Amino acid sequence: MKGFNDYRDLEVWQRGMHIAQEIYKLTQDFPNWETYGMTSQLRRAAASIPANIAEGWGRRYRAEFIQYLRYANGSRTELETHLILSARVGLCTEETIQSLLMDLETLGKQLLNLERSLRRKKNS
Repeated sequence: MKGFNDYRDLEVWQRGMHIAQEIYKLTQDFPNWETYGMTSQLRRAAASIPANIAEGWGRRYRAEFIQYLRYANGSRTELETHLILSARVGLCTEETIQSLLMDLETLGKQLLNLERSLRRKKNS
């Protein structure tokens, strides 16, 4: 991870944190009866993205970091699914989640590009 002193310098971590903050804001308006349902699912999946990036960084081995980037991507797709379902069942609107879905798509591309970059460096 040459060029970066800390996981907080990584754009994928920063975007993941931004998305998690937005999810917390979004779910504040969810009904109380969803506290342990969709609210919890969304928040856990969102928090898991930057947490996995940070944990992988902390492992200090390239192969482990790559694995944790994959976990982060899995959490990203889980979060995307929960967001779409939330809109379909009327907890929020499609319009409300559009920018989050676009951010998640961008994050997915960034995670993949970072993984590819790490693999290339390993093979060179």
